[in-house]
Amino acid sequence: MEKVHLTRKEKSELWGEGLITVILLLMLNLAVVVLGKQIIAADPHLENSIWGIKQVMTFGQDNVHLWSWRNLVVSGMAIVDAIVVYWRLIRRYRQMQMRHVIAELHYIADGHLDHRIRFEVNSDLQKVVASINALVASTVNSMEEERRIEKSKDELITNVSHDIRTPLTSIIGYLGLIEDKQYRSEDELVKYTHTAYLKAKQMKVLVEDLFEYTKARQTTTPLNTVSFNMIAMLEQLAASFELEAEKKGITIQVTGEPNPLMMEADTEKLGRVFNNLLTNALKYGQNAQHIYLDAQKVGSEAVIKVSNDGEQIPNHSLSQLFDRFYRVEGSRSQETGGSGLGLAIAQSFVSLHGGYIYADSTPELTSFVIHLPLKLGTTLKRPDPGLQTKEEETIHG
Repeated sequence: MEKVHLTRKEKSELWGEGLITVILLLMLNLAVVVLGKQIIAADPHLENSIWGIKQVMTFGQDNVHLWSWRNLVVSGMAIVDAIVVYWRLIRRYRQMQMRHVIAELHYIADGHLDHRIRFEVNSDLQKVVASINALVASTVNSMEEERRIEKSKDELITNVSHDIRTPLTSIIGYLGLIEDKQYRSEDELVKYTHTAYLKAKQMKVLVEDLFEYTKARQTTTPLNTVSFNMIAMLEQLAASFELEAEKKGITIQVTGEPNPLMMEADTEKLGRVFNNLLTNALKYGQNAQHIYLDAQKVGSEAVIKVSNDGEQIPNHSLSQLFDRFYRVEGSRSQETGGSGLGLAIAQSFVSLHGGYIYADSTPELTSFVIHLPLKLGTTLKRPDPGLQTKEEETIHG
């Protein structure tokens, strides 16, 4: 912060204000003196009773002589004059400060929204300046958020259009072949029909995930909260995925402490989160043999980890995993493509609960770590990314 730099004209105004004030005060003082002398001249006894008498105060054997009333009056007038001059100059200086602040406001209003008022002014005006800067910053943030949302919507429409167009083109193509009877055998007809059916199912998954994602992104989405045991929930999820995991030669292990680990949340939405994470682990955990589900109580939060010992996710992909439509392998094939919205949905549902989620991947384990408050109503603050590795080591050894 810096003081207001006065222009040459403003400095001249201050000098003029001070000079005029001094002249007026001198004239007033002279008028008071002349009037006092006229009063004394009219009654000579007043000179001895008011102006000339010295009062004496005795302390022990020492006499202390006080100023005469005349000296006191003169000194008092000088002090009052100095106060008046100071007040007038300060008043005019604050008016000049206000003019500079108003000029800065006009500059910002002209479209220079990155500009801030950096003046050091009087305390009352400083509060106004701080409020103005905060208001401008809030406005800029709102505008940037609006642009980001608009850009996000455009990207969403583009991605959805691409993902829907691809299977739709295949469906139309195969049904066109059937319509034109361009098949040579019954088996070929069944093949075309089956392919169109699979593509239609792929579109259905995308549309359902898109609907779920838009619903999860709404901050007004209600949470049907209940009290439940997180470890029991993980065990139920492991049981529901057990058959699919066995087909891939994968075992699912559940651990947790304490048991029961009681907390409040919307179990339906959290179930969708863990379903997405387990589905991803089974689908993308190349060469994985184990999936680990672990829940720990840490202070006033629950830390849940979904891990697999499959191939490591590249570091450059970790920060993009929760982006809509992002896929590590860049494939949109039926085998591994999916909708690309699963992790984005998981992140949104976790955020609705006031928690946060992040991914960590090493050659040994790929983990998705979720932090949730044990009781709803508080929002957990995500630590710096650099602290997450230490946190992981602390929680999971």
